[in-house]
Formats: sequence, C-alpha cells, structure tokens
Amino acid sequence: MAAMAKIERTLAAMRSAPQTVRYAELKAVCEHYFGAPRQKGTSHCVFKTPWPGDPRVNIQSGKGGGVKVYQVRQVLAAIDHLAEAQARAKGKKE
Repeated sequence: MAAMAKIERTLAAMRSAPQTVRYAELKAVCEHYFGAPRQKGTSHCVFKTPWPGDPRVNIQSGKGGGVKVYQVRQVLAAIDHLAEAQARAKGKKE
C-alpha cells in the first residue's frame, strides 16, 4: 500500500509543479498505470496505452535526471484519459 501512496504523492507533484518531477518518478507512475515499457535500455521509455489512435507515451531522461514539462503533461493527459475510459466502462456495466 505504501507504493500506491507514493504514486499518489508523485501525481500530486506532477499536477502542481511538473518542472520538479524526476525521470525515475515519472517512470514509476507510467509503469503503475501502463505496465512495463515496450522499449527500455536507452534514454527513452515507451509505454503502450489501451486505446486506439496514438497509443503510446514516450518519456526521456533529461539533464540531471529531470524530464521535460511537456512529457509530464502528456503522461497526466494519458492518465486522465484512462480514468475517463474506466469510468465510462464502469457506467455501462451498471
């Protein structure tokens, strides 16, 4: 349960101060929501998302272990999209 609390704290930091997010934190959030990256071992990690269209999230380690703000925003948008899709699916089941 401690891991989930850390993910939630990181998400809050991503929303309030995206410029302070570290690559390791962003990668952990992506792995939690999207599973293991389909590309790893380079400076990039590519995560597959479960919807059609542009079904990937690409993150990259920057100087000093940080990430670019636009990548944080893309991850947040993908997480929000996933939450909306899950809510719609839950609503259809009921």
